[in-house]
Formats: sequence, C-alpha cells, structure tokens
Amino acid sequence: MAVPPPGHRWHDSSIAEAVLIAVPNCQGRVSPVFDVAARLVVVRLKGQAEVERRNIVLFEKQPDGIVRSLRELGIQVLICGAVSQGLRLALEQAGIRVLPQVCGELEAVITAFRRGTLGQPEFAMPGCCGRRWETGRRGARCRRRAHGKARANRAACA
Repeated sequence: MAVPPPGHRWHDSSIAEAVLIAVPNCQGRVSPVFDVAARLVVVRLKGQAEVERRNIVLFEKQPDGIVRSLRELGIQVLICGAVSQGLRLALEQAGIRVLPQVCGELEAVITAFRRGTLGQPEFAMPGCCGRRWETGRRGARCRRRAHGKARANRAACA
C-alpha cells in the first residue's frame, strides 16, 4: 500500500486498508525521545478498529538501522515524542509518516489517534516550542534540550 501524503487523515474511519502504526513505549507512556527508544508498540488499525497489537524490542541504535527496522516491520505511521531532525527526515524519506512531539499514556495516545483527536493540547509535549520544534532559532534550543533528555531517559526506558 502506498503511503498517503502528509495532509492525509490517518484516523479516517473510511479507510478500507489497514494502517500499521508504531509508538515507542517507556513504562506505559510514549517514550520522551524516540532516538534512544528500546521498545515499540505496533498496532494495526482498520478504520478506527484495532485488529492487531505487538510489542517489539528495537535493537538498532543507529538512525539507518532504526529506519531499516521500521521499514521491515511495515510501519506507516510513527507517533513519538522528541526525535532528532536527521532521524525524522530519514524516516519520512523512507515513506514513514512521523507524528512527533506527542506525549501521554500509551493507551490514551493510541485511542486519540484512532479517534482523530491526537492534536488535542493534552497530547502535546511540554516545552518552549510545542510541535514546531524543528524550525527557527527556538527549534535549535529544543533539539539540544531533547538531546539532554535522551541521556536522562536511557536507563529508565532501555
């Protein structure tokens, strides 16, 4: 199945084909930094219905290996917290739609995605830039902060 363009409503209940999403899992919440995530919850959705769920251990730590692993799994949408710009671009070039700067309990985030309400403020990561972290001077500050968070979260989520 071809990956729809960026404006596509992934949660649209009229979708006839299944969509495979991945969410990095850290103690039942969306991992704060995808680049160092060790576990993924992979969910197959058909319309708004969940038809399959798997827990995956992500062994790859280098960006090219992470992209290759997600492509091999058939992931079409990645819902994550912070993600480095380089990894995000590589994922998007591989045809994986990235929905970054998302936080919250895993089940609530997956349910919100299914219902089309993931854009609600309660799922936006706190911080200086919100979902526009990758643009402008303020974006550079957010990336540095996200990198620092990556080191702090390695032990808890590895």
